[in-house]
Amino acid sequence: MFFVLLRFSQNKEQASHYMDAHNQWIRRGFDDGVFLMVGSLQSGLGGSIIAYGVSREDLENRVNEDPFVVERIVAAEILEIALKKADARLSFLLG
Repeated sequence: MFFVLLRFSQNKEQASHYMDAHNQWIRRGFDDGVFLMVGSLQSGLGGSIIAYGVSREDLENRVNEDPFVVERIVAAEILEIALKKADARLSFLLG
């Protein structure tokens, strides 16, 4: 499982120009079954993604296709989580 942090860079003001393409990229992540959750980092710092069922290499390739990453609107950081325990509602993540 991975957490992806998309932190705004100095090009943040360009975000509105690429928002539709970024949202299509997010939809594709859900449609492909890779993204479990997407949300904003509070205080307008950027966004976050929880990804599952994908290799790190494939996720890196996917993240590098995000128009916000391509246009350097955000800087991406991928954190890999080695799950040890989960609430019963999230037990599918342990398998």
